[in-house]
Amino acid sequence: MPPTPLRALALGLLLAAHGSPALATPPTPGCDVCAAWNADQAPFRIFGNTYYVGVKGLSSVLVTSPQGHVLIDGGLPESAPKIIANIGALGFRIEDVKLILNSHGHIDHAGGLAELQRRSDALVAASPSAALDLASGEVGPDDPQYHALPKYPPVKDMRLARDGSRFHVGPITATAHATPGHTPGGLSWTWESCDGPRCLNMVYADSLNAVSRPGFKFSASSEYPNAVADLRHSFETLEKLPCDVLVSAHPEASQLWERLEASVAAGSDAFVDPQACRAYAAAARTVLEARLEQEKQE
Repeated sequence: MPPTPLRALALGLLLAAHGSPALATPPTPGCDVCAAWNADQAPFRIFGNTYYVGVKGLSSVLVTSPQGHVLIDGGLPESAPKIIANIGALGFRIEDVKLILNSHGHIDHAGGLAELQRRSDALVAASPSAALDLASGEVGPDDPQYHALPKYPPVKDMRLARDGSRFHVGPITATAHATPGHTPGGLSWTWESCDGPRCLNMVYADSLNAVSRPGFKFSASSEYPNAVADLRHSFETLEKLPCDVLVSAHPEASQLWERLEASVAAGSDAFVDPQACRAYAAAARTVLEARLEQEKQE
């Protein structure tokens, strides 16, 4: 079943909130949906050396190797202890994470990075725009959600990732793909995972949804005049990527929970869908066009 436009919303509300125990990190103030996003989620293997270690509504992916691991995204500040616990539950150690990759600088994907970096001593890789956000703990004025998001602990030690940049940890090679629009500095990431002789193209797709603070117009923004062009370019980028397995920054947007349920019977094959990136981009394109039509009426 292809994802609906609603699924493509990276701020899509979870249909049901799941209870969770008291957290070591206080909940994020001023974020009504954060508690639902941060609900507990047991970690699981997706394919080969790629595992889901995030919380229920915010993806975090671990790619492992004997020489060290790569972690993608860090959820909210209060997600970090859960991500660390999930890594441990799989038999790995946060101290063996050598590289942390970021999709973009919003609190729901970057809020936990400072703590995860502190615990692992890993380098953090982010786009030049996102690195500015991470260094200050808040997004800049060119972001569609400027002043609509809470601040978060800043990240100190970073490496810049641009379109086509490659980062290596042992046999793992992660490649950055510029996918701006949701934020000016959005990145998606690709790598290869193998299960025996079978190797697949893995994609961690950044949010592509056109959501913003009140008053922002994607069609007419002096702060981010390239927003629409950037989103359309990002749709094309995702559509062209070799993409056997897709995990999106918000897991429900790539039907991860339906695939996980199907994996009980089908195993890792349930996560394999060579059309997933194209479907993800198509749903986001539908949301953008609806947003632009709405802006014409305002």
